[in-house]
Amino acid sequence: MMQWLELKIPPVGVALIAVGMMWVTAWAVPSLSVLLKHRAIVAGCVILSGVALGLAGIVSFRRANTSVHPMRLELTSSLVTGGIYRVSRNPMYLGIAVGLLGWGIYLSNIVALAFVVAFIAYMNRFQILPEERNLKRQFGEQFANYKRQVRRWI
Repeated sequence: MMQWLELKIPPVGVALIAVGMMWVTAWAVPSLSVLLKHRAIVAGCVILSGVALGLAGIVSFRRANTSVHPMRLELTSSLVTGGIYRVSRNPMYLGIAVGLLGWGIYLSNIVALAFVVAFIAYMNRFQILPEERNLKRQFGEQFANYKRQVRRWI
């Protein structure tokens, strides 16, 4: 029923929506903010960790000469299982989620952090599941083996 949402909004777009909603929430409900010592430093470190995860995923895709375009699954030319993909099946999306967590830490608003959970839920249902269906169709048992060996982490 909700398949019409699959692969419709690019992951960066979903992340930008979450960033905006987190900011609006922190602004609208300041009473749910908490004081965090050194929040900018902690948030910066968390965001940089997310960027590193995402970049590691992009580098692995580039080395495998396959597409990083999340909306055009037909461009997938190989199953990437090396590099960061030995640890996570979705390091680029995990990197975005970690970056959102860092933004939430910076905002220091408890309700704003709910949008990190919403991002993960949306990505799992409307981006990752269609991608995994495509990988199963395209790579069959090779993908099934990889899926058994490596966690999704998002």
